[in-house]
Amino acid sequence: MKRPDSDEYFLKIASVVAERSTCRRHHVGAVAVRDKHILATGYNGAASGLKDCLELGCLRDEQDIPSGTRHEVCRGIHAEQNVIIQASLHGVSLEGSTIYCTHTPCILCAKMLVNARIDRYVSFGEYSDNQFASLFREAGIEVDIKKRPPSEISYLD
Repeated sequence: MKRPDSDEYFLKIASVVAERSTCRRHHVGAVAVRDKHILATGYNGAASGLKDCLELGCLRDEQDIPSGTRHEVCRGIHAEQNVIIQASLHGVSLEGSTIYCTHTPCILCAKMLVNARIDRYVSFGEYSDNQFASLFREAGIEVDIKKRPPSEISYLD
């Protein structure tokens, strides 16, 4: 049995977080980590307490809006936005943290993460555009694209 390194471990956790998504297009999960400790998690879906796309259907599909465009036409809040919101609700700064996410960020989330002062972004999946890359480069945020971690969970009984 191989023990996963920290990046694989937190990417696997982000994948489990993504299972809570209520989006019909993409399940995305994010985990904010500092000093190998989880600060907050987030997944994409409707605002808390409101009806979601699983119940009401997808506005973007109904209007034939391609992925990566017209972010304002959506019930969902992105996983990265939710990880920032969850951290702030609990009084936790994300400064100096690493965000592990199942997809690279859209440009809107990238701007928010720059202002949250994260140090690093780790992902295995790619969003439909890569506008974040030059912004992160300019802000000095390290980006690591890893292999998708195995979905199996290994443990000894």
